[in-house]
Amino acid sequence: MPAPVVSIAYHSGFGHTAVLAEAVRAGAAEAGATVHLINVDGITEAQWEQLDASDAIVFGSPTYMGTASGAFHVFAEATSARWATRAWQDKLAAGFTNSASKSGDKLHTLQFFTVLAAQHGMTWVGLNLLPGWNSSTASENDLNRLGFFLGAAAQSNNDQGPEGVHKADIGTAEHLGRRIAEQARVTLAGRAALSA
Repeated sequence: MPAPVVSIAYHSGFGHTAVLAEAVRAGAAEAGATVHLINVDGITEAQWEQLDASDAIVFGSPTYMGTASGAFHVFAEATSARWATRAWQDKLAAGFTNSASKSGDKLHTLQFFTVLAAQHGMTWVGLNLLPGWNSSTASENDLNRLGFFLGAAAQSNNDQGPEGVHKADIGTAEHLGRRIAEQARVTLAGRAALSA
């Protein structure tokens, strides 16, 4: 089986989300995927073609004012050309986000990603991690320390730069990358078996 191709379509306003995008890339590559990092703020035609040729697309954006960033919304609207031709139908999708607050309405951003994926006919892949840091014996260093299921969510202090992204959140993003790559491999194998 060829290696699955995973593209990470993300925007990062201050660098925190870029750290998470790199962590997703590392996790997917570790799981054997060919990975493309695509900053959607200034996306090129060649990068659109990379998305079209991918088995899975992971959406990433900071959460600003309760939703994805303006730059990501511009990208999402531009995907309507792909929607019209069903170019992304049956691809896998996943997502990650970051905000300064522990909740910060990040769930809405992840839900925005899922609706975008559904409109394209994509199949959503959740985080598949139990919540961490929710008992007296747990720690803020647990994976999924913020307790999200839909995707990877991170919290970064607003008075720190990208170096302040929490190690547990980086680990959670790496987990998401491994998971999407593994699910893409399963999907490719299933399709190959059906066509054999």
